[in-house]
Amino acid sequence: VNVLLWWEPFGRPRRTADCLRRYNISGCRLSADRSRYGEARAVLFHHRDLALHGAEALPRGSPPRPPRQLWVWMNFESPSHSPGLRGLAGLFNWTMSYRHDSDVFVPYGYLYAPPAPRPFVLPRKTRLVAWVISHWNEEHARVRYYRQLKEHLAIDVYGARGLALAEGGVVETVSPYKFYLAFENSIHQDYITEKLWRNAFAASAVPIVLGPRRANYERFIPPDSFIHVDDFPSPRLLATYLKFLDKSKPNYRRYFAWRKKYEVHVTSFWDEHFCKVCEAVRAAGNQIKTVRNLASWFES
Repeated sequence: VNVLLWWEPFGRPRRTADCLRRYNISGCRLSADRSRYGEARAVLFHHRDLALHGAEALPRGSPPRPPRQLWVWMNFESPSHSPGLRGLAGLFNWTMSYRHDSDVFVPYGYLYAPPAPRPFVLPRKTRLVAWVISHWNEEHARVRYYRQLKEHLAIDVYGARGLALAEGGVVETVSPYKFYLAFENSIHQDYITEKLWRNAFAASAVPIVLGPRRANYERFIPPDSFIHVDDFPSPRLLATYLKFLDKSKPNYRRYFAWRKKYEVHVTSFWDEHFCKVCEAVRAAGNQIKTVRNLASWFES
């Protein structure tokens, strides 16, 4: 299957994805060479770059695309950070995003049951709450909530407005903490990012989530694997509960019971996405459809 990347995401040149070795997906040929447009079975369009260059930068021709070629709209930002959706009705055949109802669903991470579960060892915890934030905006719900929570509890902030990350990055920084503020930058269906999967789960910290409602998280992770801010009438009461868990080892450890059955997969940008679309194209055969109203679907 020939897959063409019309823009390399965020303009970063990339090597060829090794789909067979990394994901056991065979027969994928990925290219960013536009001269191969005519032979591409699928063309991937990254929304951030599409918004930057405009729809007039899409392929032109007569006909504009070869028969059976699929145009795939790819986006991993939330609707709040996806400008220019309105003018894209009827252009694409497929969607690829973190939304569960995308044609090609690629979440930021997922849990899986390994054939033989490995024993889980909780790293030594010497600190209470961490938060890593790169884009600070006083208008965001997450910053407003943090400001209220820190009145009742010490929170170590890393990144844009705080401490420097430890050698090795986010996971190494967060590992000594019992809790991590997995606060999303905007609240939308299925928008559950690496803040949960990598920053909290991969670092073995209990995520305190601010994002879609609890039921949405529970579609993807066990109910006793996280703490939702909505579970508490106020930040003060959440702080009281965290202090209780800090002092009660058995109650704290309950948040790791799921680790007996599941392991965490953090999705790798962007290789995994390219390989997944290749796999989906093969599985689809000759089915062709059109995404009639991209904006109303994605913003719903």
